[in-house]
Amino acid sequence: MDGIREALDLPPCCQVGFVVPDLQEAISRYEPLFGGFKIVEYGRIEGARFRGVPSPYEIRMGIGYSGDLELELIEWVSGETPHKEFLEAGRSGLHHLSFNVEDLDGVVERAGRLGYEPIWYHAMADEIKYAYLERASDPLLIELTQRPWSGGNVRTD
Repeated sequence: MDGIREALDLPPCCQVGFVVPDLQEAISRYEPLFGGFKIVEYGRIEGARFRGVPSPYEIRMGIGYSGDLELELIEWVSGETPHKEFLEAGRSGLHHLSFNVEDLDGVVERAGRLGYEPIWYHAMADEIKYAYLERASDPLLIELTQRPWSGGNVRTD
């Protein structure tokens, strides 16, 4: 990735995210490879911004692990999100790589100088945030999370 990880001082990747049209079908497909997945549903979430516009949303997730690497299967339910956009483009599968950082806003600012644009952002509290970044020449999104309770990229199941 052109030294991007080093330029942004990113820790090792903590999660690989897949967007799937049917969560149950995806879990059935991937459980034999990775083991069990825990289904997570939060209902409608307020406060996120997608491409600069407030966008409440709902997604369903299946969370599994390969060693300490989190595997996230995401089924879009409602709202304007990167997941909906991905599916509407006729895609499914690998969607993003995630990195847990201590200063999300600072990393987003530095990433902007490398051609990345934050397309999805949510600050749930001062210390709990996430952002998806895209770069015009790269179909893979980068997710940044700021979750102090995880102690960095540490498995939390």
